[in-house]
Formats: sequence, structure tokens, C-alpha cells
Amino acid sequence: MIRNNPYEAAFEAYLRDHRIAYVSVDESRRALLADVSLKSMDFIVYAEGSQNLLIDVKGRRRLPGRRWENWATVDDIDGLTQWERVFGSDFRSLLVFAYESSGEITDEPGGGVVTYQGKRYDFYGVWLDDYRRLMKQRSPSWQTVWMPAAAYRSCRFALETLWSPAVAAS
Repeated sequence: MIRNNPYEAAFEAYLRDHRIAYVSVDESRRALLADVSLKSMDFIVYAEGSQNLLIDVKGRRRLPGRRWENWATVDDIDGLTQWERVFGSDFRSLLVFAYESSGEITDEPGGGVVTYQGKRYDFYGVWLDDYRRLMKQRSPSWQTVWMPAAAYRSCRFALETLWSPAVAAS
């Protein structure tokens, strides 16, 4: 976690508000795995009654009338994939898209909301395996990928579904 990143700090506030056990990962140094530099995730979340989560937070501004940005870097995707292998089957990788909302946005329901430092943030999750399966190249030079709008809408979910007792019991 980068402490001065407002999206990650807002997500940490969200986890605290929901009393969810987590560890924030120090991203100041990349880990080495078999002599390969590996991008760190932002949070390790211990989800009672379900798989534990390896989370990378992607911060985006949400403006009225604009599409839902959901791009990530190839390094983000490859790093989470490798960490999932390292941690094993008790862990699942999740991209959390944190949207700072500007004004009243009414075209979509909130995906898990927190107010942090006077700003509203909505959080949506996309499982790494879904993202990886449906992602498209966005920029070869920047090494970024994205999901088309329809695919993103069908795969994203409100984070509350992860913490609700009904979901945890299933």
C-alpha cells in the first residue's frame, strides 16, 4: 500500500469501517521470487468463512457521463497471478476499482461506499480470473489492459457481497 495514495487509504478506511481483518502491503520494495521482481498487491484480506483475498486497488475518478475506467497494467495482472500461486488455494486475487465520485452520480448503484477526507469513494471488485479472461490490450507502449464496458458490468460486484453473512456461509 502506498500511504499517500488516496484510493488505497480510502479502501483501508472502508476495511476498518467494516471491521475486516487485513494486512496492508509495503509497496516501497518489490519482492523477488526465483530472481524475478514481482509487483506487490496492496492488501491481504482475511475473509471469515470464505477464501482469503489478495487485493490490488485501482483508483479512478468517476465523472457524470463518462465510462467506467477499469484499466490495469500487465504488471498488475501478472503480479497478482504469481502471488495467487505463491499463497495457494486458500487465497483468491481480486482487483478492486476505487472510484472517487464527483457530484451526484445516479446511473449506477454504489459498490461499497466510504467517505474519506470529504470525498466519496465507491468500490467494485472483479475477480482476477474473470478480468484476465476478458481483458483487451489498451496500450502496447504503456503495457495496459482493460475490459470492455459490457464485460466489466457483468463481472464487477459490490464488495458488500463478500462480507455479508449469507455469502460467507455459502
